Amino acid sequence: MLELFQYEFFTNALLAAILTSITCGIMGTYIVAKRIVFISGGITHTSFGGIGLGYFLSINPILGAAVFSILSALGIEYLSKKSEVREDSAIAIMWAFGMAVGIIFIFLTPGYAPNLISFLFGSILTVTQFDLIIIFVLALLISLFFLIFYKTILFVAFDEEFIRTRNIPANLINYILISLVALTIVLSIKVAGIILVISLVTIPPATANIFVKDFKKIIFFSIIFGLTGSLIGLLLSYFLNIPSGATIVFIQALIFIILRIVKSIQNQLT
Repeated sequence: MLELFQYEFFTNALLAAILTSITCGIMGTYIVAKRIVFISGGITHTSFGGIGLGYFLSINPILGAAVFSILSALGIEYLSKKSEVREDSAIAIMWAFGMAVGIIFIFLTPGYAPNLISFLFGSILTVTQFDLIIIFVLALLISLFFLIFYKTILFVAFDEEFIRTRNIPANLINYILISLVALTIVLSIKVAGIILVISLVTIPPATANIFVKDFKKIIFFSIIFGLTGSLIGLLLSYFLNIPSGATIVFIQALIFIILRIVKSIQNQLT
């Protein structure tokens, strides 16, 4: 197994798994606590529009997806709070719009049709050093933001009305957090793909929540469970020659199921 670390693609994948576990563990805890999983799913699929636009403009598709996702996230947040459009309707509109835009621009892109498999299903073994730098910067940014504004984020997640009475700019914090959610999702696409990336920000916090209820502890154990599932899934996918993203998500889901059963048995015995 040690010979795997001689390969740059594997060490890059390993570092990507560690950094992604940190970003998804932190932002995933907020997503689950705030109960905006459906919004996150909408942002995920809307990012496909940015990927298509990136191919059409001959720029990095992930860059296009990042811009598209942030704009769609801000749009969903604005429409759901500043207009008469219901939140679920706003999400569905952005979801459909993003997918439609992506398909149209990919069709209009000259030359051969691009291979979208890595974007749809993930390909962590193709992560580059540039990708690692971007994910590292995001992980650092999220960590610092949560350290500095932890109490405010806690109130935004559980009692937004309270911070409004304290003259704290709740809307600004919401916009920043939803933008960080969008970036976390987009930069995790290479790990699990558009179809499965939402699992990376929901399964580890749900697993942690089986045993702990404190927000800080959920973040910590989310990172641990996310990293454990990612490393086991990465190794299994390499040795069994199966898709890495799907394997990582499968292992994380399996960990959740096993621990949920263990907790149920424990509750029955006590």
